[in-house]
Amino acid sequence: MIPRSHATASLKAALKRAPVVALVGARQCGKSTLARAVVDPSSDAYFDLEDPADLARLEQPMVALRSLRGLVVIDEVQHRPDLFPILRVLADRPRTPARFLVLGSASPSLLRQTGESLAGRIETIVLGGFTLEEVARRGRGNVVSRHWERGGFPRSYLARSATDSLAWRRNFVRTYLARDVPQLGISIPAQGLLRFWSMLAHWHGQIWNAAQFSRALGVGESTARRYLDLLSDLFLVRQLQPWFANIAKRQVKSPKVYVRDSGLLHALLGVTNRASLLRHPKVGASWEGWIIEDLINGVEPDECSFWATHQGAELGLLLVKNGRRAGVEIKRSDAPTMTPSLRSAQADLGLERIVVFYPGEKRYAIAAGIEAVPASELKRARAGIELLGFTR
Repeated sequence: MIPRSHATASLKAALKRAPVVALVGARQCGKSTLARAVVDPSSDAYFDLEDPADLARLEQPMVALRSLRGLVVIDEVQHRPDLFPILRVLADRPRTPARFLVLGSASPSLLRQTGESLAGRIETIVLGGFTLEEVARRGRGNVVSRHWERGGFPRSYLARSATDSLAWRRNFVRTYLARDVPQLGISIPAQGLLRFWSMLAHWHGQIWNAAQFSRALGVGESTARRYLDLLSDLFLVRQLQPWFANIAKRQVKSPKVYVRDSGLLHALLGVTNRASLLRHPKVGASWEGWIIEDLINGVEPDECSFWATHQGAELGLLLVKNGRRAGVEIKRSDAPTMTPSLRSAQADLGLERIVVFYPGEKRYAIAAGIEAVPASELKRARAGIELLGFTR
């Protein structure tokens, strides 16, 4: 068991602020485990909507929920969207005798229902897989390499062997598309979505091009875009949006796309072990996406984006937190040096600090305001916030 102290603290703080809290994320990312740390799953205040007995208890939801006090958990709430109007009524009671924690696999219907029925009453927390900081607290051996290769899904990371981890990830991809997506009320052929997801893995870290995906899949551009938005809504894919600066240069306006979990990316690419990963043409893009995802999860920025111009200047990640901006570049090289892109990003975006993450072992200054930092430093507690000069 790996404790998730920061996520638990964020959850408890949200429950003090809002009468209803939605904890959302991809299937198997650890939402139920986190909820069970604050409410006993055997209590009357815990409802798992994939359990027939708990579904039966909610045959008359107002009767079942009205008398409960304290914290009430409803797991896999997307199976009963009719509960949201009832939660609105219960959340508006004087002195709020109960608070509600609803868990869902981030279906579009879940997000839409919470927005329509619980506006002003709900706070949403997005949970990802294990971060590098979390696994480093209890980890043995090379946790950095293991986390990159296996990803952050608990059952993948904690598997007894690399073979077991890969088998779990491959099965996750198959069952998610064949069983879980249809259960969310989404009618897309599993084989078509798998083909799209696999293509997206090979496009990982590049600028989205709807026309190219449309031609390859034999579908319209709007359909390809719908597939992308679906996987993004399910927190399986990240669309990193471009940042627009008020400068004379022509800037890229389409998002970059990443498979959020590096372990799932490797399964979709057919990577079976570390040796095959290091030989793979997407090794650099995989390493970049892994650091980006871990940084975003650790820093929890107010905004995250990338920046690029048609003249070739680019910054891999721009983070905004508490009104401050910091840049991130990721280089899979032994000793990164100053480049025209770094110089342009620093000048055009007015950045006081840019951190260049690389796979080495020493920190050193590249130029004024630009520092090379080993990626392994991200395993220190809240390191991303400190390294980028943000306040907690």
